[in-house]
Amino acid sequence: MNDVIVIGGGQSGIAAARAARNRGLTPLVLEAGPEPAGSWPRYYDSLTLFSPAGYSGPPHAPFPGDPERYPTRDEVADHLRGQAASLDVEIRTGTRVVAVTADQAGGFTVRTADGQTLPTAGVVAASGSFGNPHRPELPGHAGFTGEVLHAADYRNPKPFAGQRVVIVGAGNSAVQIGYELADVADVTLATRGPIGFVPQRHDGQDLHYWLRRTGFDDLPPEWLARLVTATLVLDTGDYRRAFDSGRLDRRPVFTGFDGDHVVWPDGTRERVDTVLFATGYRPHLDYLEPLGALADGLPLHSGGLSATHPGLVYVGLEFQRSFASNTLRGVHRDAEYVTAALAAHVGKAGALVA
Repeated sequence: MNDVIVIGGGQSGIAAARAARNRGLTPLVLEAGPEPAGSWPRYYDSLTLFSPAGYSGPPHAPFPGDPERYPTRDEVADHLRGQAASLDVEIRTGTRVVAVTADQAGGFTVRTADGQTLPTAGVVAASGSFGNPHRPELPGHAGFTGEVLHAADYRNPKPFAGQRVVIVGAGNSAVQIGYELADVADVTLATRGPIGFVPQRHDGQDLHYWLRRTGFDDLPPEWLARLVTATLVLDTGDYRRAFDSGRLDRRPVFTGFDGDHVVWPDGTRERVDTVLFATGYRPHLDYLEPLGALADGLPLHSGGLSATHPGLVYVGLEFQRSFASNTLRGVHRDAEYVTAALAAHVGKAGALVA
């Protein structure tokens, strides 16, 4: 019987394993990929953090160097590898979890794709969302003869040179990808509404300074739902200027596909080479379906504590407990919160098993 199995070895799984170990538990981390760095090595090449280094690391592992710089994708991946290496816990890479079921003693059985059956008193679902990109279905999608991609598939602009590209989405990733693609392609962002630009710096300080200073980072989800009503894009001024100058174009989302064309809301048809959905991700938790812990693929929880199964907790959900949940700077706080409850449950489960 394992104390706790952590499913996922990225930023959330590493934070959960550290918090569990600090609670006196012995976690086993199962990571589907080849290394404990989560999805970071698979993001697009030019990705940099939207928060400065000084606001992007947990207290026990700050990013080195200038705290005002914005770490790159590869720096983040290396930072996570270093955190994983410093943990005194077992991490099994190349181990994909396919199902979690409950047992009569109050614990769980975790089954993996390579045939392992692992009993455990507690489970941390920390598998993130990169493996479950959201791709909206629009009329005519199946018959579209151009290429349809998701931001999860995008790496760099080279394959799109000379193309007509439409990006669906209005968030940071959509704008950042569109901005660099505009160097080699004709690019339009198709969005539900206007893009909301937020200055990256105010009064000489990065936005994240003000998020921490004002306490916004720690606001609970019910407050955030009232305050954050639109998708916002952090901007140094370059992105807004790109739209104002015509380097980038924005239009309302097209209504459907037609052969190698998209159909815009005014009825005009336009030939398009590639449609790229930068429409976000959904929690990647299909292995919990046998447990009955999900509703329409989403976890039933309160603050990361399962509403259906004591001993099952989550780390890395968007707005799990605050604005900073599911970020490098905030995930450790959620991990500490849920592992406190998990430690109490594991004590009960251990007594039952004994």
